[in-house]
Amino acid sequence: MARHYSSFISHMFGKFASREFSPKIQRFINKSYVKLMRLDMSNFGKPENYTSLNALFTRAFQITPKQAVEQGDIISPCDALVTECGKVEGAMAMQIKGMEYDLAGLLSGKYAKYLDLFEGGEYINLYLSPRDYHRYHAPFDLDVISVLHIPGKLYPVNMPLLKYKLNLFIENERVVIECIDSDGIRHFIVLVGALNVGKMVLTFDERIKTNTKLRQRSFYSYAEPIKLQIAELFGWFEMGSTILMFSQKNSVSYSVSAGKKVSFGEPIGKKKI
Repeated sequence: MARHYSSFISHMFGKFASREFSPKIQRFINKSYVKLMRLDMSNFGKPENYTSLNALFTRAFQITPKQAVEQGDIISPCDALVTECGKVEGAMAMQIKGMEYDLAGLLSGKYAKYLDLFEGGEYINLYLSPRDYHRYHAPFDLDVISVLHIPGKLYPVNMPLLKYKLNLFIENERVVIECIDSDGIRHFIVLVGALNVGKMVLTFDERIKTNTKLRQRSFYSYAEPIKLQIAELFGWFEMGSTILMFSQKNSVSYSVSAGKKVSFGEPIGKKKI
């Protein structure tokens, strides 16, 4: 099957973003991007110090923001806009108000046996714009049980497409992360690809390669779960995209709503158990 045009465009943009130009040209590219996107670089290095546009996209904190976190808090795993937040009803969730999608389609048949556990459970959609910090961190202490990589298209996941493109999250490439917390409660964290997202990287498994010519799904299970502590880095988008989080019924409660801008480390909810 031929690659979708969105995947081809994203692949080519990824090659450009990863290229290291001469210092003078790279300095111009980086400073132009910072100015165009109005990036706040106060917690990061100087724009001219990044050797490629991709290095700027995936920048790590030089000064890590500190948030007051209490026991049971759920923190935002990234800088993002909350585009939707609610409960799974009839095995359906919202990509945005008025635009539903099927949870079974998002998770695929591999995780169909868990759908009943998530009926009535909370979910939250976090959109990372091109100007946001692109790394993602554990929202609470968790064990990663398995990962499913689902190749797909790479449509933009911005507000216009969220409102008008049916099944956007289901059609796009995504990485589904199955997790269990310290209380044995199951959660899914879904990384959704988008236009110009060169890669979705997971630091704990280098075998997972996204935005390639591979069209088959790949499943990875871990006999020894991958343990992540709250706020621990576990990967990054190479350009902005979306993170979806789903939890079993009666296990979490979110204190934010659609339209709220959140920052990495900011408490956004509580675990009930």
